[in-house]
Amino acid sequence: MSVRLQNSQEEDLLTATGIEGLDDILHGGFPHGHFFLVEGEPGSGKTTLGLQFLMDGARQGESVLYVTLSESRREIEKVARSHHWSLENVTIYEFTPQEESLRPEDQYSAFHPSDIEFEDATQSILAQVELLQPARVVLDSLSEIRLLARDSLRYRRQVLALKHFFNNRNCTVLLLDDRTSEAHDLQLQSIAHGVLMLEKVPREYGNTRRRLQISKMRGAIYREGYHDYGFQTGGIQVYPRLVAAEHRQVFPDGVASSGIPALDSLWGGGLEHGTSSLLLGPAGVGKSSIALAYSVAAARRGEKVSIFLFEEWIPLAMKRAAGLNLDVQPHVESGSIQMQQIDPAELSPGEFIQKVRRAVEEDGAKVVVIDSLNGFMNAMPGEQHLVLQMHELLAFLGQKRVVTILVLSQAGLMGTGMASPVDLSYLADNVMLFRYYEANGRVHKALSVVKKRGGYHEDTIRELTMSSEGLKIGPPLTDFRGILTGVPSSYADGRTVEGRDAGS
Repeated sequence: MSVRLQNSQEEDLLTATGIEGLDDILHGGFPHGHFFLVEGEPGSGKTTLGLQFLMDGARQGESVLYVTLSESRREIEKVARSHHWSLENVTIYEFTPQEESLRPEDQYSAFHPSDIEFEDATQSILAQVELLQPARVVLDSLSEIRLLARDSLRYRRQVLALKHFFNNRNCTVLLLDDRTSEAHDLQLQSIAHGVLMLEKVPREYGNTRRRLQISKMRGAIYREGYHDYGFQTGGIQVYPRLVAAEHRQVFPDGVASSGIPALDSLWGGGLEHGTSSLLLGPAGVGKSSIALAYSVAAARRGEKVSIFLFEEWIPLAMKRAAGLNLDVQPHVESGSIQMQQIDPAELSPGEFIQKVRRAVEEDGAKVVVIDSLNGFMNAMPGEQHLVLQMHELLAFLGQKRVVTILVLSQAGLMGTGMASPVDLSYLADNVMLFRYYEANGRVHKALSVVKKRGGYHEDTIRELTMSSEGLKIGPPLTDFRGILTGVPSSYADGRTVEGRDAGS
């Protein structure tokens, strides 16, 4: 239903927007029978949003009207065709200059700022409303009315008159404004019952990020802040800002095993449900392979797994897993493991978080792997925003009792100069540190659990070996020190290890 009750006592009706994510932000839709301002620069999606709003009403059997003062009917229909829409039940009233207005004797056009033309425009619009008695109206755009009115006082009076006219007819109206005349029209915002702002945020590389916010909504509850949105065939897709507190649930406790006893021992038995684990270390040291081991083990238990790959292509990831005796292919074909390729240049953070939410809420994923956070960070405009987004995402996944595995690559390969692009160790419940070290003329891999929130974990350092036989975790490296620095030495004489294998 496009109209539903917001409050059973006051019987305040809501008019759905036809955009699922926007209705979620508005807790159901726009308050019915009011005047709303939709602001955004050209190309932000105002026309598309307005059409989706009207089409939702048409599906409910309502009479709807689109009044265009700037674009032609042909341009509106072209927008609809690009989304495979039919505007059969949407009435489009076009009030634009005709070709005859270009003749010298007809230079006072519909957009010439004269009293006669201003009255013609408003009376023509009102006449159409009286004829159709629509439940929803979209007026595109206010910048043309502003030009016709000539001065701000007359413009404000005219908008107020339109507001009272539509309110008396129990009609929900969206006023589209491209903000080309003034940077901030606060007078118009004060008149409107609610204000929806659409913004384009350019990035140095990749798609333009688009976001919206509700800056005003009288007498209604809505989710504040910025929310990402984007265009797809079928219309605007809005990705509501994740608020973890809205998803609190109680689930039974449990522990997820990797299928490798020595690895589980490092964690003190395994990864607890509802916790997040950060795998931290240089490139190629085995972080993704450990994450795959947990994924395959979960799939064998009959659990759903979602893996989001930012850097590695899916075919290469599956080939690498097969080379480590981790046969992912059958689980991918059965749907137990879902791999999604993420391009940070084409995806907004809000859209990515929405993908994670769907994997958990709709697909039932019990294990989520994000490989890697470096790619997710590249989709963010700043480090501070990444931390805030990750905090909400990890809290949401924790409340859903999901085992979350995060991969983060550090700069450098060996030695003490390792650096992380962003410090997220305090957000994760568990942290496993990976390092390369040199011994016996070979490069070895070591791993150690350095943090486990609320539980016991081993404080040993173990060697990791990867081969066609699979992943193997060696015994604790108890005879040496300085392994995490990359150049270990023997406790016996303090000399750098030479002529023997530190992992032997």
